[in-house]
Amino acid sequence: MNINASIIDQRLASVMETIRPQAIQELGIRDETRLKSLAFVYLCVQTLLDLEADETFDCLTEGGGDFGVDAMHISEELDGEFTVSLFQAKYKSKLTGDANFPETGITSVINAIQSLFNPAARLDAINQRLLVKVEAARSLIRDGYIPQVRVLACSNGLSWNAAAQEAIARAGFGEQVTWEHVNHDRLVKILQASRPVRETLQLSGKAIVEDMNFSRVLVGKIAVTEIATLIERHGERLLERNIRRYLGLQGNRVNEGIRETLMSEEKQNFYFYNNGVTLTCDNFSYNALQSGDYQVRVENLQIINGGQTCMTIFKTAQEPNLLYHNTHAYVLLRLYQLPPENEELVQQITYAANSQNPVDLKDLRANDQRQQQLELDLEQLGFTYRRKRSHTSVRPADITSSVAAVAVLAVWRQKPHQAKFFSREHFGKLYDVIFTDQLNGTQVAIAVQLYRLAENRRKRPDPDDPLFVRYASCFIAMQMGRRVLAALNCSLDMVSHHQFKPAQQLIEQQGGAYFTAAVQDIQRALQRLYGSQDLSLQQLAATFRRGDLISILQAEERVSESGR
Repeated sequence: MNINASIIDQRLASVMETIRPQAIQELGIRDETRLKSLAFVYLCVQTLLDLEADETFDCLTEGGGDFGVDAMHISEELDGEFTVSLFQAKYKSKLTGDANFPETGITSVINAIQSLFNPAARLDAINQRLLVKVEAARSLIRDGYIPQVRVLACSNGLSWNAAAQEAIARAGFGEQVTWEHVNHDRLVKILQASRPVRETLQLSGKAIVEDMNFSRVLVGKIAVTEIATLIERHGERLLERNIRRYLGLQGNRVNEGIRETLMSEEKQNFYFYNNGVTLTCDNFSYNALQSGDYQVRVENLQIINGGQTCMTIFKTAQEPNLLYHNTHAYVLLRLYQLPPENEELVQQITYAANSQNPVDLKDLRANDQRQQQLELDLEQLGFTYRRKRSHTSVRPADITSSVAAVAVLAVWRQKPHQAKFFSREHFGKLYDVIFTDQLNGTQVAIAVQLYRLAENRRKRPDPDDPLFVRYASCFIAMQMGRRVLAALNCSLDMVSHHQFKPAQQLIEQQGGAYFTAAVQDIQRALQRLYGSQDLSLQQLAATFRRGDLISILQAEERVSESGR
């Protein structure tokens, strides 16, 4: 028995219980063997993409007509591109960890890619969950965005064999599709990321060390070969505080540029071309009697900025005859020794080091005063506000900060397209738009409840629901919010804890009617925009992504208000 395979197998038992209700309701999976396989897919998606529980389950597409794709995740578009992560998982009850990922699994994903990302190809016998995601991706392709596909073949065994690798080569996808094998060893390594890293850094040349405000700072340079070795030893454990996931080499211009420089004669100038890496630690020590080339011992080392650089160096180092033949490539290194009890300072430095980039910042906003006030306000209303990321399942009385951001932006700020498709900016550029000083717990609770009603219908639509319900949950929630305010006979700025119980009663008693009326609003708006023509899922996905309907809905609302 392989020990890491056994660890993952034990973890799946708790995952199965977590996802069982949704697996039965949304996928109709009751069989224990199928449920365990689904739990493995769920664990892989959540661990590798770092998603919250609801987001993770929404990626799952396993079942009949899945084209060999067990899960699919579409990133937001950036610089004319978007990333699609395709998961296929093969889980064996035998825990020896010595079976290759099957060649048939690789060929089925190859066939899927050839069909799914061709907007003109017909998709027969495809399940509805996968179809909705595929058509959303196809609508992006029709709008000119370029898909970068990341295939993650997951198993509790070894990678695919040479024949499967030849099939990948024959497919001719080139650099637009990357292939990764994920097994129990990699999952355990990521799940153990919270263990502190103790390491010795070999610097090159001179360095500057200075005490500053109860902290210490070291600035120097380090060979890229040292960085590659560091990542090889510790991997994701070093990136626990780094708020950007590794974006890969292909399709990411910055990372491709790093790789090209390291492969070229310009590698000796890499130090000047790169912004460097920033690390934090609890303590560092070195021999101050030396004039340079210090060996620096560090406790609890973390990369807080430059994770993309470090991972790309590591990936490039794995290519033969490219990196290690020339050790004259260096990178700027900043090492901060910070008081271990001052976690807020660590978060502020991490935020400052990363906020110039479009990243997921919600963990770094967790200690913001507005987030703390919402936590207290919602607690008094009977809700638990989860400011920080958690992989535990969300109970009805729990409200995560990410769901609060989506709901408030859609319902009260009336920007449903940004709520759905600009999540990377919810805690960045849009943070002050969403979490204003006037936002209170009652407003958040009402918005979240309306959003959840619309989302539940999106995930489990009634047979007679129109197709657009699968893309329009944020728009529907917005229209429902307008009706709640009208029924309360007040404006948003008047909504406080005094309106909480009346609003709760309205949602409980009239929620279904509000949903139906909101759907009718959107149907009329679609007819005004497109006339009587039938709309494909691709057209619907594009319409709600661009927000074409917002001005029409707002105009109808103004007409309705003038008539009251």
